[in-house]
Amino acid sequence: MQLKALALNCTLKPGRGAQSSTDAMIAVLAEAFSQYDVTVSETVRVAALDIKPGVTSNEGDGDAWPGLREKILAHDILLFGGPIWMGQISSVAKRVLERMDAFLSETDDEGRMPSHGKVVVAAIVGNEDGAHFSSAQLFQALNDVGWTIPAV
Repeated sequence: MQLKALALNCTLKPGRGAQSSTDAMIAVLAEAFSQYDVTVSETVRVAALDIKPGVTSNEGDGDAWPGLREKILAHDILLFGGPIWMGQISSVAKRVLERMDAFLSETDDEGRMPSHGKVVVAAIVGNEDGAHFSSAQLFQALNDVGWTIPAV
């Protein structure tokens, strides 16, 4: 069975032409995943989408989250990439986490969130200016909404 991964690039740069350090990190991980027959089908530049603020799965007219949510849940693995700014994960990454909060109330008949059985891998870009803190923030939030986080 071939596993599919979706990469989220939570850089602050909205333009697709503007390369970011997160793009470079995602490329390294995509290459590593390919050695295990995991295909990274797409990298989504989240800042290029109109993800409305909120904590539901649809915040109304023009909200791009429902489409992105559908893509995320259609994959086995989420590669969650983003930079560190001012010692913490980017505001774009935080917006994605806020929207995943809806998973808490979207359980199936067995009480499982939509992320049940799916794996997330973090690709935090930055040096010692908050990498541990940012990883801890990201992993705790993703754990809270049901993702499986593999040990390193």
